Amino acid sequence: MAFGCVHIPEFLMQAAARGEPGLRGRTLALLDGIPPLCRVAAASAAALRAGIEIGMAKAQIQQFAGVEMRLRSPEQERNAHAALLDLGSSFSPHVEDAAAESIVLDLVGLDALFGDAESIARRLAQGALEVCSMTAHVAVAPNPDAALHAARGFAGTTVIIEGQEAAGLGTLPIGVLGASAEALETLDRWGVRNCAVLAALPVLDLSERLGAEGVRLHEWARGAGQRSLRLTELALSFEEALELDYEVAELEPLAFLLSRLLEALCARLGARSLAAAAVRLRLALASLAGRAARVHEKRLNLPVPLRNAKLLLNLLRLQLQGDPPGAPVRGIFLAAEPARPRAAQGGFFVPSGPDPEKLELTLAKLAHLVGESRVGSPQLVDTHRPDAFHMRRFVPTTAGTSAAAGGPEHRSGFRIFRPALPARVETHAGRPALVFFRGLRGTVVAASGPWRGSGDWWEKDAWQQEEWDIEIRFTSGRQTRRGLYRLAYDEIHRQWLVRGFFD
Repeated sequence: MAFGCVHIPEFLMQAAARGEPGLRGRTLALLDGIPPLCRVAAASAAALRAGIEIGMAKAQIQQFAGVEMRLRSPEQERNAHAALLDLGSSFSPHVEDAAAESIVLDLVGLDALFGDAESIARRLAQGALEVCSMTAHVAVAPNPDAALHAARGFAGTTVIIEGQEAAGLGTLPIGVLGASAEALETLDRWGVRNCAVLAALPVLDLSERLGAEGVRLHEWARGAGQRSLRLTELALSFEEALELDYEVAELEPLAFLLSRLLEALCARLGARSLAAAAVRLRLALASLAGRAARVHEKRLNLPVPLRNAKLLLNLLRLQLQGDPPGAPVRGIFLAAEPARPRAAQGGFFVPSGPDPEKLELTLAKLAHLVGESRVGSPQLVDTHRPDAFHMRRFVPTTAGTSAAAGGPEHRSGFRIFRPALPARVETHAGRPALVFFRGLRGTVVAASGPWRGSGDWWEKDAWQQEEWDIEIRFTSGRQTRRGLYRLAYDEIHRQWLVRGFFD
């Protein structure tokens, strides 16, 4: 059996830098607690070299020149851990959530997909950069605990061969095993500094002095532990957040931050072989002129599931241009509703339709120019009022729908003249006989009606009319053609109108 462990060193620092890449390499201290009673929870290597210590108060840090401070963001840390779990699930269905910074995977059978143990370790390390935007230490070993301790103790990628667990873990310091403070103090007095020395001690003597913990530490130092993974049930939750230490008032810098979060979201969706069916955006706004802080929310419904970060950014930009936040932004929250990616196969004899992704961007640009209520698909309103409709969101359907017989399905449609065409009508026995419109003269061959209707009598624009469906024969020289039209008589304005025709 083989197990792999992915460990994120300096997890708190890397989680903070994941949302703000500019923090990498800086002299930075992360603070925890309620201001002003904040203390250092983590510090970068440069800050530690400068003299910063874990637990140091904020007032003490201010005495060090060039040290930046940030508050810990539990939300960013949760999202970084969720991204780590997404990475694990992209390799193996059996993942153990060992700690906030570590996961353990069952690698049995994965050599056929990813190669030998060294190849898998390299792929996991590369995946941590691509999916999590964090640097990882990766170890592969015959049992879960040996892999976990090796990843926590060795930098880069490590492979421990079966039967050589004790030699592979021998140089690890005792602290990697997670011993209690009392056990560490006792072992330090004995001069036990690494796993090799601990593994050489008699297990019965350790049991007498350290109890069950001593036996467990001795087993881990030899890399001899055998257990099953405590499998984690992964939630389908994809969220990214960024808390800003400054206010963003312009769309361009806000779009830059959104791009970073969208790329992280799409990378996580790709690791789980999923795409976004909808994206929710929530902006935390700064208070203005004594007004309480509020939020600005947007929801982006997509025609087909996709994970194109650039396209999603363009769609969100268009929404924010049409409805800007109205105040500087202090925090960003993004969430994707996952769905299976779109699978489509074209036909040899069916013309390909427009790409739904590009079509959605085109519709969004049109909506930004002419307004949301003027772009989409017309939907009838529950009324008999002529031309009454409202616009709904346009969702493309599959092209080339076939009828039961196997051929294309033919449907008749009604084309409306907007505005309706004024006409002159001669009647015979109360029924239309001749119709004149658009400079044409037509004879009514057949007529159905009238259908009388009225409504909105309580409004200023009340309506009352009678409608006819008529077949008109037009004769021009030796040519004759026919057409089906909708004819209406507006009883309020006392005029005839041609509403449209059937094709």
